[in-house]
Amino acid sequence: MHHQDDPVNGGPLFWAHYSYLGLDPRGLKDKYADYWEENKTQSLINYQWCVDNPLKYKGYGPNNWGLTSNYSVKGYAGHAPNLERDLGVISPTAALSSFPYTPTQSMAAMKHWYNDMRDKLWGPYGFYDAFSETAGGYLPRELGIDHGPFGVMMEIYRSGLLWNLFMSSPEIKDGLNKLGFESPWLKK
Repeated sequence: MHHQDDPVNGGPLFWAHYSYLGLDPRGLKDKYADYWEENKTQSLINYQWCVDNPLKYKGYGPNNWGLTSNYSVKGYAGHAPNLERDLGVISPTAALSSFPYTPTQSMAAMKHWYNDMRDKLWGPYGFYDAFSETAGGYLPRELGIDHGPFGVMMEIYRSGLLWNLFMSSPEIKDGLNKLGFESPWLKK
């Protein structure tokens, strides 16, 4: 997909999540982008980077992926799929919040973490914020801002509920029209 020598392969994966906890990107377009394609592509780039693992971090692969902003071996950092910003830290919220875009890859990661790594990654509120197998770091930290998106995005993948509720609001439709967006929701 992208070669490891590309200067930038993407930013932290939260860019494909937070704005879309209510806003349905399927068919959402403006003069700048097709937001479904942008988010799906960003998720696939993030996944493929971890599969290719150009920096040879321990544990990276098709069922252990996800780079976004979170706790790190060096404090809070904006982990991303490029040579400068990948510090070997996987964040479960990155893969889990990508469920609508990468359901097969997200499910593989969730099953691996829960079935094979639960003793290191699971706390009273679910998966911990981040971990680095390379650094041997499994910090028992939970970050509410990360737990919110993966629960919401998993439900969106499962039922569409939150996109359906948000997008059916007349105020949202009016706003999208005023901003020049196209969306299948504007035709309903």
